[in-house]
Amino acid sequence: MGTGDHPEFGEPKKFEPSFKGPIANRSCTDVICCLLFIVALVGYFIVGLVAWTHGDPRKVIYATDSRGEFCGQMGTSNRDKPYLFYFNILKCASPLLLLHLQCPTTQICVKKCPDVFASFITAHQFRKWEPEKWKNYLQFCKPGFNDSDKSPVEILRDQDCPTFLTPSKPFSQRCFPALETNKGVVMVDNKTNFHLDGSLVNATQLLEGAKGANEVRDAREVVMKIFEDYTKSWYWILIGMVLALVLSLVFVLLMRFIAKVMVWLSILLVIAALGYGIFHCYMEYARLKGVQGSDINIKDLGFQTDLRVYLHLRQTWLAFMIAQIIVEVIIILLLIFLRKRIAIAIALIKEASRAIGCMMSSLLYPLITFALLLFCIAYWAITAVYLATSNEAIYKVFADDKKCNFTTKTCNPKTFINSIMKKGCAEAQCSFAFYGGESYYHRYLIVFQFYNVFLFFWLVNFVIALGEVILAGAFASYYWAFNKPADLPTFPVMASMGRALRYHVGSLAFGSLILAIVQIIRVLLEYIDQKVRGAQNKVAKFILSCMKCCFWCLEKFLKFLNRNAYIMIAIYGNNFCTSAKNAFFLLMRNIIR
Repeated sequence: MGTGDHPEFGEPKKFEPSFKGPIANRSCTDVICCLLFIVALVGYFIVGLVAWTHGDPRKVIYATDSRGEFCGQMGTSNRDKPYLFYFNILKCASPLLLLHLQCPTTQICVKKCPDVFASFITAHQFRKWEPEKWKNYLQFCKPGFNDSDKSPVEILRDQDCPTFLTPSKPFSQRCFPALETNKGVVMVDNKTNFHLDGSLVNATQLLEGAKGANEVRDAREVVMKIFEDYTKSWYWILIGMVLALVLSLVFVLLMRFIAKVMVWLSILLVIAALGYGIFHCYMEYARLKGVQGSDINIKDLGFQTDLRVYLHLRQTWLAFMIAQIIVEVIIILLLIFLRKRIAIAIALIKEASRAIGCMMSSLLYPLITFALLLFCIAYWAITAVYLATSNEAIYKVFADDKKCNFTTKTCNPKTFINSIMKKGCAEAQCSFAFYGGESYYHRYLIVFQFYNVFLFFWLVNFVIALGEVILAGAFASYYWAFNKPADLPTFPVMASMGRALRYHVGSLAFGSLILAIVQIIRVLLEYIDQKVRGAQNKVAKFILSCMKCCFWCLEKFLKFLNRNAYIMIAIYGNNFCTSAKNAFFLLMRNIIR
């Protein structure tokens, strides 16, 4: 199993006529890692169970008002009120929302968004003469509001009703001002400025408030959009996966009968496509000759956001043509010098197709891997959603008065009206801020989310490793069978699966654990990159980019080495480290090939 003398990479194995494939006399490998994997799985199940007990996906599906109630949810008082309305969206431009992800203004659920300009003082003054307008205004006041008990000043002080209404449109279950632009000028209902109760409001101010509310929406509802998209299009995703699987199986079957034709046809099609590309580039290059502006240098033109601009330059087509000529020449040279290797590859493909013909169950096992991967993805996604929504509704004191010492303090909306906080800050409101909690479980939610992601990577890599070692063991039985298919086991795939699950779960868990650690480091590096993307420290950016590149290369190398280590495990039954070492030495002894 190797050529040449490379003592530093071990001695190649001698030919043994008595060797007949995967050894039967083997023992359990990497037992400690197997036990660790089992403990991790039990912990993962417990985390999922606790998350499903405390979580509520409605928190990311429905908009939430200031009382922590869901808008548009069936079976509640807000079932026919699907939209969230902000009393004063101008306050959404406050820097406070960047700290607490919540607009410091009262928010209620409404049936529809306001469609006209209106002010509370005007509507209240003329409520007897224009009852319809007053009735329309009342639907944007707090539920249960009774205007007969308070004066207008008290109503606005307690924020029972909004100070003014602006024409709005629903977006993502929220009422945002119906902003328009005319020649670069922001307008609302064809107005740039409007007077409401003696104060001048500019449309640009509403735009800033809408942007702030959008920041809140984006920060709190990224998971919601993913969850909504998944629930609405899961069947299309499933159809696409099944279709890809069927096409792959058809391709494998075709390779059994017309491998030589398909390989050479694929190569010739690539050469023909490149030849046509060269011809097309030349025709475009010749067509632009003499056309005004086509001889401009790309360097002089500079970077353009509309890439179609470059297609009007002769230099662009010349560069395309040269690049395709180089690729075409390289492919032709490779065909000339590696034609014997291509013939060997075709022979291997044919032999692999014969092996599949002798073990048709090998075509069905990828379906098991596919189902297990779907289960892992579904468990991770559902657990992530339930963990993200397992917090309790937290209410905070919000006040415009900077002198209020109770701002951002936790409060109880039921008792707030008679509390010391309300007496100390008359204009303060106790509003829903976010979902959180003070219990031991809530304090460590971020740890559970990290554990969920890490176990997801570990399980996915384990499922892939299990499939690789099972198929490697099955095809190794075929490779060392002298009389095919007479010397093959009755069920080679099932026999290989039995060996893998009985003896080598620990080794597979070990290999997949190493890969999962590298992948989680890459995720953390991507997270750090997103956080420091706006930084001006070029040294830090360079170091981060180098680390991302290094870990990407390390992941690719480990995947390649693990795959070969799993083949060694399937054949010889050694532990992961020994198999990885032997696989690496085998590759190094045949590195030229």
